[in-house]
Amino acid sequence: MTPTDWLPARLRAIRALTPDIRLLEIAPSAPGTPAPPGSHLGVAVMIGERPDTRSYSLLDSGADGLYRIAVKRLPDSRGGSAYMHGLEPGARLSISGPRNHFGLTLGRPGYLLVAGGIGITPLHAMALALHQAGAPFRLLYAARTRQDLALADDLRARIGDRLETFLDEDHRRIDLHAAIAALAPGGEAYVCGPFGMMEAARRAWAEAGRPAQGLRFETFGTGGRHATEPFTVRIPRLSKEIVVSRNQTMLEALEAAGVGMIHDCRRGECGLCTVKILEAEGTVDHRDVFFSEAQKATNAQLCTCVSRVVGGGITIDTADRAV
Repeated sequence: MTPTDWLPARLRAIRALTPDIRLLEIAPSAPGTPAPPGSHLGVAVMIGERPDTRSYSLLDSGADGLYRIAVKRLPDSRGGSAYMHGLEPGARLSISGPRNHFGLTLGRPGYLLVAGGIGITPLHAMALALHQAGAPFRLLYAARTRQDLALADDLRARIGDRLETFLDEDHRRIDLHAAIAALAPGGEAYVCGPFGMMEAARRAWAEAGRPAQGLRFETFGTGGRHATEPFTVRIPRLSKEIVVSRNQTMLEALEAAGVGMIHDCRRGECGLCTVKILEAEGTVDHRDVFFSEAQKATNAQLCTCVSRVVGGGITIDTADRAV
């Protein structure tokens, strides 16, 4: 199945993992080949009356013909998680993929997996694959409370003491510097979690003198340095002024206003949806993992799929040449 293909599917079963996280088993109409760890599934959703797409990481390879995803209902959701939580077993779905922007490279001397909250989803699949391959690895899993540890019991039963959990309620935090220092030379780290965790991992990795290509990220684009608020985007060349609401991404607002955009991941990873910043009247909250910290500091470009502005607006130019 090519990335642009859509396939009918049925929601086979639902199970609550935590009060706000559900595991969904999806049966495609035609079984596909097993998906490599780090893969995600596209799911067609309805946001109000508007069709849209959301991506969810696969919890395993789907070798039994079923795709398993875990969806957290977010209080500041743009509508995708609310839609998914409203589904019942037997619901008809349209899916695409699986696709992979977060591939696991086998054969390294060691692996460090770091998950925060719902970021456990792609690392669950990686941990199972590494365990099956007999590879040396550790999985460090942080959450606010014990009840937020979705999938921890399942993982512990499968991978044993390679899993270590860290809870805010116990005042335990992951020591990234120590974890990286314990990783074998030439080893790789894979991180998925809140923005702050990914930034801290990036800093610790660089301070350890590790090669940049050895650190891989997956982001779900739900948080940044600042609280989410509405802002205005101006495009002088197109004579457009567009308001981006609190529960809408800048990319979605541009598309709704008829601005031609190129995009792929919608998670701040691929960089295809970037635009040129002409002027920032507010503070640009860069929430992507595509640009380096030095590039973000210049405020020359931003990823419209996840990044936002607070305390004002922004003036941009795009690749769109339509009048």
